[in-house]
Amino acid sequence: MMMKMLFGATRYAVLIPSLASILGALLLMALGSYEMVLVIIDSITSESSLKESIVSVLTAVDAILLGTVLLVIGYGLFELFIDDELPVPLWLRVYDLDDLKSKLIGVVVAIIAVVFVGIFVDANRSADVISYGVGAGALVVGLAIFAYATKKEPKSKPPKSL
Repeated sequence: MMMKMLFGATRYAVLIPSLASILGALLLMALGSYEMVLVIIDSITSESSLKESIVSVLTAVDAILLGTVLLVIGYGLFELFIDDELPVPLWLRVYDLDDLKSKLIGVVVAIIAVVFVGIFVDANRSADVISYGVGAGALVVGLAIFAYATKKEPKSKPPKSL
């Protein structure tokens, strides 16, 4: 009985990484938002080119999306290990590790797309477009194959306990 309680309590070890992920997410979202405000102010007050503005905006969006990944990880770990009644939107509910994996893959693909578009519009890196495009495409295909290969039979989602 004591051993069972001890092992049951180890699930709380996830609390620290979950909290760290959420704090990291908040930091990246704040920095990305701050950078976005600076880009807006800079584009209004100076004569920055459209391409420079696009690259700067995409860089800020990239930080915000990475913050979103950390937020999904933090919420998902907390929900899986500690409290499955966390008040989050339905699309963010995590019922098992497959749910967390699919949510992360979706956000990672979005980040890959943002990074690629940033390289595509950056005049200084135009020679790299094909190599980055092939690399990004290969990564997305690899993630899709991984998601398909590890996908379990769809079951009905377990009802949340009251």
